[in-house]
Amino acid sequence: MDKQFNIVEELLQMTLLGTEWVLWLLIILSVVSIAIAVERFWFFMRQGRLRQEVIEDFYARVRNRDYTGASELVSNYPNSLEAKVALEGLNHRDGGLGSIQESTTAYLLRQRKVLDRGLVVLATLGNNAPFIGLFGTVLGIIKAFHDLGTNPAGGATVVMAGISEALVATAIGLLVAIPAVIAFNYFQRQIKVIATDAQAMVSTLVAGLGEGFSNPKGNK
Repeated sequence: MDKQFNIVEELLQMTLLGTEWVLWLLIILSVVSIAIAVERFWFFMRQGRLRQEVIEDFYARVRNRDYTGASELVSNYPNSLEAKVALEGLNHRDGGLGSIQESTTAYLLRQRKVLDRGLVVLATLGNNAPFIGLFGTVLGIIKAFHDLGTNPAGGATVVMAGISEALVATAIGLLVAIPAVIAFNYFQRQIKVIATDAQAMVSTLVAGLGEGFSNPKGNK
């Protein structure tokens, strides 16, 4: 019984630390979230997308078996995933269409990890920051009632002041979570667009190479 009582007392002392440390934790998490969002925004801003005329030129060169020219064309866009996956496919064309499909699929899977970098943190903060804030609020309420118990003369004023301070933690938690969710959804949309364009480029390459494999004369 004494052991159980001691454990309760220890836990009570921990809760009486109040909400300040929770607020500092949320501020740190907010800084981390902003840093990741800025880095990812800059990363996606640098991801070049091929214009339609470039894609059509690439297709024409592949169809005419001008593989060197096709490679040089997409090499001018080093930040474009479409260009990178096109080069990957061209480098494996000697193995046939199956080799191209497998190599480009594997390449896109590897690149997906690069595109997703840091997003798990944003998703975690978006889902859990409100609960961290709520935890801080609960701690603040416990402390407010404990202060009332040790100072009954303060009355409702003591409790109201403590609760209002505690509710700040919930507000900060939401303030951290909402931008994280918005950023996560935005970056997920960007990844979907980039991945779709890259897969379309693979289909363009395969379509252009189709005639080359059926009529391999003149391959360069």
